[in-house]
Amino acid sequence: MAQRTIVQLTDDLDGTAISEGKGETVRFGVDGAEYEIDLSDKNARSMRDTLKRYVDAGRRAGGSSGAGRGRGQGRRAGGSSGRAREYDPKQVRKWATSQGIEVSQRGRVPADLVARFQEANR
Repeated sequence: MAQRTIVQLTDDLDGTAISEGKGETVRFGVDGAEYEIDLSDKNARSMRDTLKRYVDAGRRAGGSSGAGRGRGQGRRAGGSSGRAREYDPKQVRKWATSQGIEVSQRGRVPADLVARFQEANR
């Protein structure tokens, strides 16, 4: 008997379902703590519009290329934000398949699947 697991990404802000290939995971930091949030394209744009005033007035902190403004740009579905990922999508997909989890071979790897992969490979 085959097992099929379907992962449905939802917007962490309003709980709506995000269609495959849409939305993004946005990373940001406040008071030294880093966060990730899965958002629809509309809510990601709204978040950036809200933070723009502060980003424009602020300065980059730290010495890494991922610090400051670039960190909050997140990963676009099907694209690259110009910075290295913290995981290899091919490895995540290979692991998921070996666990009987169905995952698209194209597009963004869902954040919850990446977290499960990272937890299993610590």
